[in-house]
Amino acid sequence: QVQLAESGGGLVQPGGSLRLSCAGFGIILDYNDIGWFRQAPGKEREGISCSSSAGTTYYADSVKGRFTVSRDNAKNTVYLQMNSLKPEDTAVYYCATDCDYSSSNYDPPPGFGSWGQGTRVTVSS
Repeated sequence: QVQLAESGGGLVQPGGSLRLSCAGFGIILDYNDIGWFRQAPGKEREGISCSSSAGTTYYADSVKGRFTVSRDNAKNTVYLQMNSLKPEDTAVYYCATDCDYSSSNYDPPPGFGSWGQGTRVTVSS
């Protein structure tokens, strides 16, 4: 059974940094396209990155230049390094398999995608 587990969320001041982790169980993340998504209170889910198994990462304009995705294959983990955080980055962050980097929101195609439970990030002074 495929499971993803996010961690690393918390409270951070504006301008600060956090690194989120997405660990894979029952799946080798290196062989998969992995996306990061977030959902702020009262808002639609937003796809913020999609990393192809070939090694290319696509970012939403809202996070480009501030967020960076990396992989540690030995740990079967994908990271989301978030710098220069803003209050509008406050959301629950999720990772998912099968992101579609050709779609506007990076959502997995219907019937595809395994999701983690999410980790909450709060950016506030």
